[in-house]
Amino acid sequence: MSPDRSFTLRLRMGAHDAHYAGELVDGARMLALFGDVATALLIEQDGDEGLFRAYSSVEFLAPVRAGDYIEAEGRIVRVGATSREMIFEARKIIENVRGDGLAASAADVLAPSVVVCRARGTCVTPKPEQRRAVAAPSPAVLTAAIVGAEVTRAQTPHLPITADELAVEAERCAAAGAAIIHLHVRHPDGTPSQQTELFQAAIDAIRRRADVIVQTSTGGAVGMSLEERAGPLACLPEMATLNLGTVNFGDEVFQNTRPEIRAMLARITAAGSVPELEVYEVGHLDEARSLVDEGRLAGPLHFQFVLGIKGAIGARPEVLRFLVSQLPAGATWGVAAVGRHQRPMTELALELGGNARVGLEDNVFLEKGVLAEGSAPQVARAAEFAKRIGRAVATTAQARALLGVAPR
Repeated sequence: MSPDRSFTLRLRMGAHDAHYAGELVDGARMLALFGDVATALLIEQDGDEGLFRAYSSVEFLAPVRAGDYIEAEGRIVRVGATSREMIFEARKIIENVRGDGLAASAADVLAPSVVVCRARGTCVTPKPEQRRAVAAPSPAVLTAAIVGAEVTRAQTPHLPITADELAVEAERCAAAGAAIIHLHVRHPDGTPSQQTELFQAAIDAIRRRADVIVQTSTGGAVGMSLEERAGPLACLPEMATLNLGTVNFGDEVFQNTRPEIRAMLARITAAGSVPELEVYEVGHLDEARSLVDEGRLAGPLHFQFVLGIKGAIGARPEVLRFLVSQLPAGATWGVAAVGRHQRPMTELALELGGNARVGLEDNVFLEKGVLAEGSAPQVARAAEFAKRIGRAVATTAQARALLGVAPR
């Protein structure tokens, strides 16, 4: 079984649950719900109720009162020989409304729901009680976005620009655990480019140094035409990104009409490249379904959720969980989150069984106020976290197999 199995329990808090003044429910009630969720997960995992050993963290984030409906969700994020590490979240989905002039029975459905408690804990099922075999989790595919189109040398002196610099950084990232290099290129003055010749020089230099999947951007930079953005496809890259719609991008607009999406997909297909489907908004998932229904796109589908761009979808745990819930069956997915969101969203994605992209394109810092010395330290940190939660880091060969990329 994959370690990202989840279970959700919904329950109404009754008058008997109220423990304090104002009909407040004791926080221990949320932990009791988590215990029931954990038991269900252990039954699914092992065929046994197991034992709850300890919580490593608990956060109470909002009040719960009698009459509130609570949705408690748990997920196994790491499986050891006998231990099963889990994360939990309780959300208020219906709230009893209290106020002058309102009936005592007044209530509202909350949209969005309100997170009231989060926790992490470890359960144990002794080996003799484990009645089901545990499948190894899928390896985590790490992507390094080493340059991008927006970051400048003024922001970080560690930004690679020339073909040789890109190749050196790609080699460092591969050694740290990256199986994919997401590639943009620059003119010598540092401005973004989609020129075929610059991409070919960079790809050739990277391949001389590292066995990685080179994934070229067809997004380019804001304001580029479709013809310009398609430049790297002449290099026949193993993978290429496919942006699935128009989106606000900071104070600018990345324009990508439905006909342009289809035209770009046709070029990606003609180049023999595997598309990575870039999702900046929820509707972009529906556009992918449309492409499948039209016969333009076939599986296996690989999505990337781009989170935290100003003007687009936010980098919040509940957003990521919703996006994952909307994926077509059998799809693989990853997260690219920008700025300060990179680390928490990367780690949540890895806990949920997904993959992750890190690198200077999305975040120039390793810690607050500390510049990352290239993308490789970010890759190394993500790889260390994946191993810590029981997931192997995918080799390039494994990533090719998982994503449907033909061996070179």
